[in-house]
Amino acid sequence: MHHDAGERPFIVIWEVTRACQLVCTHCRADAIRSRNPFELSTEQGYKLLDDLASFGTPRPLVVLTGGDPFERPDLPELVAHGASLGLSMALSPSVTPRLTREVLVELHDAGAKAVSLSLDGASAATHDAFRGVTGVFDDTMDAARMVRDVGYRLQINTTVTRDTVHELPGILKTVLELGTTLWSVFFLVPTGRGKLLNALTAEDEEEVLHWLHDVSDLVAIKTTEAPHYRRIALQRAGVDNLDSAFPVGPLRAALRETTACLLTGDEPRRRMPRPPIDVNSGRGFAFVDHVGLVYPSGFLPISVGSVHDRPFPEIYREAQLLQELRSPDLFGGRCGHCEFRTVCGGSRSHAYAVTGDPLAEDPSCDYQPVAGLIPATLQDRTASPST
Repeated sequence: MHHDAGERPFIVIWEVTRACQLVCTHCRADAIRSRNPFELSTEQGYKLLDDLASFGTPRPLVVLTGGDPFERPDLPELVAHGASLGLSMALSPSVTPRLTREVLVELHDAGAKAVSLSLDGASAATHDAFRGVTGVFDDTMDAARMVRDVGYRLQINTTVTRDTVHELPGILKTVLELGTTLWSVFFLVPTGRGKLLNALTAEDEEEVLHWLHDVSDLVAIKTTEAPHYRRIALQRAGVDNLDSAFPVGPLRAALRETTACLLTGDEPRRRMPRPPIDVNSGRGFAFVDHVGLVYPSGFLPISVGSVHDRPFPEIYREAQLLQELRSPDLFGGRCGHCEFRTVCGGSRSHAYAVTGDPLAEDPSCDYQPVAGLIPATLQDRTASPST
């Protein structure tokens, strides 16, 4: 980033509603069928957007999510208000009958520039089971083409679990065929309905991150709840023989073999890999839920304030937990000792989900800090939860 993450966020996710007609097995929000009457109103939403714009240039990116944001009838007004303030507005809808060309055109005309859609399996059987609705895979393919045709940038979001990890090469092939601008790979955090799914082991997550970097010259890639992707990008920079420096395990070998088979003859266009942006929970990133509570992340359910009580910029800059999350020397275990802590810091959401302490060591990271690079002033934190 080109600005102080403690002064202003790079991106803010606003959960405009928790209502959604899907029943996704990994849902962070434990979404509901009907809208909550205590959702931020249109006027309160305008005030939140005003607050986000008050940060000045560079203003945060704003993603309107849910639930399903298309459940809100005032969504075009919210998008138009944000766009009029100079905010870059993006949408993250569910693929339901509400996602129509007519609505997409209306929202694009209002000022929305990007749409993200979820694709969690390489086939209808896998994706539909993940989303809880038969036929949603085919509908997602149609929606993705429609999003591109209307003129949006398309982002594909993929949640990876131990049960779906081998489908990543097939999803990559679809991502390329759809002309995706950005592929965002979510690493499962055991929260909400996601507690019922199988997360990758730390060793396998490391293998997947190396594979993602292998293919990052095919499509821009970002990782969610796996900030150690930045550490891997730095470690691999300038290394001539990557397989010697980072021995390939069985999972990465299998992913590579499947990728080679699926992309044979396609000769996809190569590009310069997208540098992973240095944001993390509370550090360049924040989440506002449907009733106005502010969190470091949607996957880290510790509220740091409400926009009903304090302006968002004040909460972001002054909340104690957010300040702690921006101070990696406070992190526990390997994360606090790691030479990459200022550009990674580990998944704070995963640390909290497993240990109850958002500043604890991230158990989803397999890396061992290099001896001799640990500052003598750092001490191990206790395991007591932060407030």
